[in-house]
Amino acid sequence: MTQNFLLFDIGNTNVKIGIAVESAVLTSYVLPTDPGQTADSIGLRLLEVLRHAGLGPADISACVASSVVPSVNPLVRRACERYLYRKLLFAPGDVAIPLENRYERPAEVGADRLVAAYAARRLYPGPRSLVSVDFGTATTFDCVEGGAYLGGLICPGVLSSAGALSSRTAKLPRISLEVAEDTPVIGRSTTTSLNHGFIFGFAAMTEGVLARLGDVLPGPTEVVATGGFARDIARVSRCFDHVRPDLLLEGLRLLYLESGTR
Repeated sequence: MTQNFLLFDIGNTNVKIGIAVESAVLTSYVLPTDPGQTADSIGLRLLEVLRHAGLGPADISACVASSVVPSVNPLVRRACERYLYRKLLFAPGDVAIPLENRYERPAEVGADRLVAAYAARRLYPGPRSLVSVDFGTATTFDCVEGGAYLGGLICPGVLSSAGALSSRTAKLPRISLEVAEDTPVIGRSTTTSLNHGFIFGFAAMTEGVLARLGDVLPGPTEVVATGGFARDIARVSRCFDHVRPDLLLEGLRLLYLESGTR
């Protein structure tokens, strides 16, 4: 019998919900992280997600989450219990992440960063070092050597930077953050200037940071891109070895399968 897992990447901007089987993440949905939501509103949205995927509560074997928004955690937990009849397991609280954490204060590392680093190592066991680059609310660079999480860097995020810029400049238009070209265009409109400035600017930042990390990490090193803008940045940059937009969801799937909690 096929087991279906419901996976939650609870972030500051969005909640990404994945539906997975033992072998892969099949599909995912992105909902806004709403501070005004209730456990019931979340539960009803979950039922809609499952209905769209052709599933019902009885088809879900387990619910697993990673979160950087503590206030949302009890709401999602109650929603899973009431509407899906499943206990929600959080990583690393309920499901340990088997990486040596070398952060000075290990509890300060966001669960999302640890799960992504773990997923990168499990999916790509070959290279001595790995860097997971997550284009989320912030752009994070997380470094793994062998079976150890070394730490990383936290840089501005694409969307948060665009939001900060627009909030402080009355005349700048809203932008799509999408470009069709593989090389930067000298913008002859504000929209083109902004779109190309953001995409190629973040690509250049990423390339520069990775080049410098390559000087301090023991090689060989491979780089995994993930997050909402991973494909957009990867299309105009050649600094990534792998592009896995659902890397964190893959990590939750693998953690649950390897945890022995089934």
